Amino acid sequence: MTQPSEKALVPFVSVDNMMRLVHHIGVERMITQIAAQIEADFKRWESFDKTPRIPAHSPHGVIELMPTSDGEAYGFKYVNGHPKNTSEGLQTVTAFGLLADVYTGYPTLLTEMTMLTALRTAATSALVGSYLAPKSSRVMAMIGNGAQSEFQCLAFKAMCGIDTVRLYDTDPAATEKCAGNLKNSGLTVVTCKTPEDAIEGAQIITTCTADKKYATILTDNMVGPGVHINAIGGDCPGKTELHRDILLRSDIFVEYPEQTRIEGEIQALVDDHPVTEMWQVMTGQAEGRRDDRQITLFDSVGFAIEDFSALRYIQSAIEGTGFFEPLDMLADPDNPRDLFGMLMRAG
Repeated sequence: MTQPSEKALVPFVSVDNMMRLVHHIGVERMITQIAAQIEADFKRWESFDKTPRIPAHSPHGVIELMPTSDGEAYGFKYVNGHPKNTSEGLQTVTAFGLLADVYTGYPTLLTEMTMLTALRTAATSALVGSYLAPKSSRVMAMIGNGAQSEFQCLAFKAMCGIDTVRLYDTDPAATEKCAGNLKNSGLTVVTCKTPEDAIEGAQIITTCTADKKYATILTDNMVGPGVHINAIGGDCPGKTELHRDILLRSDIFVEYPEQTRIEGEIQALVDDHPVTEMWQVMTGQAEGRRDDRQITLFDSVGFAIEDFSALRYIQSAIEGTGFFEPLDMLADPDNPRDLFGMLMRAG
């Protein structure tokens, strides 16, 4: 049987190899490096094709495609969101992603993105926090202690200098899990019985709950002046976490307004409510935090350029390593016009 040519093999990063790569680099270092790639790509925002993610909703959850291209490389992520999965012992979110060369159309990377999405989400949160959170921030409330929570805590430790996290979840077992995982992280970990207790003394409040419903995780009276809210749990139509009055008191920052108005916290507001795009803050075209009393709100829903950045980072990180497998996924005959002949020779 004819062996596939080297040019037809696509690097594939499995879950096992992704975990090996993370351990090789280190969680906090990898998050910081992904954040640097995201920041670099946000600063060239206008070079990307942009579209809201393409959803397929069902009574059980949502399956989405998140594509983008900078004209040289094309990337997409396949991701699902099924909050009911937790009760069945399954992940709420799973994902994989692909990079391709625009010139040839050939894939250049295939990778798991369940683990990578958690890393890039944390990297995005902390990157934005480095622009918007009070510079003196040392305490973060982590409300929602599911699969994303530890990554978020470590990201804000590495990039924003927090030294204490206050944990709350409606499920005490989730809080116990998160606290156990962060035991040797260098963070002071405080478990809390109510969200009001969790936000006490916090300069940063991260909300990351899974239920697909209009929820009120934070009420208006819970949010005092000067805090930064990292709202990452409202990420699809019909799913929010914050009382509307909090939005009206906050300066709101988003990734891509056309998508956030459909999926984010601001779906509760009128369509023309003013928001600031983070790429404009990063390029100096818009103002971020102005003073110590300003409430900043990052209404994060995740955007394809962040996944593109993460894919590009992985593509670079695996070069010269054993953290991938060459995958024979392209029919690439020696004579490109003789695909049938390739099939016959294989027999």
